[in-house]
Amino acid sequence: MAESGPKGIGVSLDVRPHAYDPAANPELFEGVLARRVVAFAIDFVIIAIPIVFAAMFIFAFGLVTLGLGWALFWLLSPASVIWALVYYGSTLGGARSASIGMRVMDLEMRTWYGSPAYFVLGAVHAIVFWLSVSTLTPVILVVCFFNERRRLLHDIVLGTVIINNEVRAQAIKSTR
Repeated sequence: MAESGPKGIGVSLDVRPHAYDPAANPELFEGVLARRVVAFAIDFVIIAIPIVFAAMFIFAFGLVTLGLGWALFWLLSPASVIWALVYYGSTLGGARSASIGMRVMDLEMRTWYGSPAYFVLGAVHAIVFWLSVSTLTPVILVVCFFNERRRLLHDIVLGTVIINNEVRAQAIKSTR
């Protein structure tokens, strides 16, 4: 017996609406861009400190070993990339969905449909950010002025949004 209805292809498309509406909840997006820049600077310093100490150790080790230890400098570049990926993956993928700089600035990262970030998303967020900054520097920053959620280019590509955390959003809402 032949079926007469349309056949599905076995793929379920679950299109979810955006969880964060800037018109309904403007307190989630107020001041995010400026604080995001400061959070980046804080995170950059946190990532750079162990790398600088490792470079100083390798330099001192090279002096003690009469130059043989300086061969370890080639490890510094891959180690710094791994360290940055672990840092962003573990902090953005943690319980607060925020790096240390973002926590200081009361920000958090969420998916566009509202769920918290996870380790792989945090690590990929860092990779896409650095790739887009190195190739499209002006575009990545200008994009935020043309969308209502103030998302940067890598946020749009990955489906993430940076918002004020709940405590800050409630404080902004109560002062209005």
